[in-house]
Amino acid sequence: MKKLIQTIKNIIAIEDLRNKILATLGIILIYRLGAHVVIPGIDPLAIGALQEQASSGIVGMINMFSGGAFAKASVFALGIMPYISASIVIQLLGMAVPYFQRLQKEGESGRKKINQITRYLTVIITAFQAPAYIANIKYQAAGAFIMERQDLFWFSAIVILVAGTMFTMWLGERITNKGIGNGISLLIMIGIIARLPQAFSAEIVAKLGSTGGGIIVFVVEMVFLFLIFVASIALVQAVRRVPVQYAKRIVGNKQYGGVRQYIPLKVNAAGVMPIIFAQALMFIPMMFARFNTDTAVSIAASFSDIMGFWYNFVFGLLVVIFTYFYTAITVNPTQMAEDMKKNGGFIPGVKPGKKTVEHLDEIMSRITLPGSVFLALVAIFPAFAMIAGVQNEFAYFYGGTSLLILVGVVLDTLQQIESHLLMRHYDGLTKSGRITGRAGASQISM
Repeated sequence: MKKLIQTIKNIIAIEDLRNKILATLGIILIYRLGAHVVIPGIDPLAIGALQEQASSGIVGMINMFSGGAFAKASVFALGIMPYISASIVIQLLGMAVPYFQRLQKEGESGRKKINQITRYLTVIITAFQAPAYIANIKYQAAGAFIMERQDLFWFSAIVILVAGTMFTMWLGERITNKGIGNGISLLIMIGIIARLPQAFSAEIVAKLGSTGGGIIVFVVEMVFLFLIFVASIALVQAVRRVPVQYAKRIVGNKQYGGVRQYIPLKVNAAGVMPIIFAQALMFIPMMFARFNTDTAVSIAASFSDIMGFWYNFVFGLLVVIFTYFYTAITVNPTQMAEDMKKNGGFIPGVKPGKKTVEHLDEIMSRITLPGSVFLALVAIFPAFAMIAGVQNEFAYFYGGTSLLILVGVVLDTLQQIESHLLMRHYDGLTKSGRITGRAGASQISM
């Protein structure tokens, strides 16, 4: 406790860090206030059916990521997810389209151009999602529409939803530029945390009820949640260190001995992206419900049941596949081998060149397998929690995208704060002075 108080004093003493934290908190406050502002023309007292729809299932996940704004018909109802979707599309285009590959190699100017294209694509995606969201409200709670001119309401609501998403994206960029960083991820994390108190209280009430099992069952649930949280931290931070020996160098008339360093290869180099990709594909089978055949309806029913076997089996399999896919495009053994060769480095016992590439690729394949399997288990664990009797909304915190986002963003944020402390010769947040985030291991980033 004494060290924690001293760390808080150190943070307050650093003016730049203090201002960044205050700016971040102010932007978060604006974001949370906006989540409670209902779209003009909708009666907030008549959307009970929408809130019931958003209490479970896949829609419940969307509502959690928006911090409850989806169920409240808020101006921020679509949240930051259209921007995330646009970013994923741009990343995929960067692998296949030469134009985007050139932009990625142009440094800062190329990054600005990519960001601009991402914003335009976000507007387009939101413009398609907004009418679908309004139509869903009309289907769930038709009496919530209080404007007489429906055409004017639809137009204004679509414009407001698009503006809400763009404003949310702008708030995230402000946190990145003026705050402590990781703006978009931080807003998603805040949205998830905002749903935690309600889900936690509902779980307590359910467990203390006549058929809930009592306080003992609730304590067991908390123990399992803690163990999964710790395991997720281990997954985010786990690395395999590959030794690299740098040859002796002669500068002038002096000879310098070789230096041994390490390349940290992360067990989960893909982060949370495989789960996001897999969840996006899991929406596709639900489209079969539009066909009135028995087979189509059966397929749609199987893949809309998040506690069903086929949903979780396919979901877990997709997570494993996308983990390998995303790791392959983010970790380039050929580039790593070339960089080592340029700097006079080599892996002991492995010939430079092709053999080094094969060695690094083999190591990545081996460490990615347990990482991908564990990631798949974390992704489908909420279904096991629901089967065990945990309330649907609280079960989402037992795994899936929400838990990994919480773990990753918290570690990244603490790492940012610790970097400011260490640069000004203050003690870090931990005894060792090292917090590992998603960006790398210890103080080495890949």
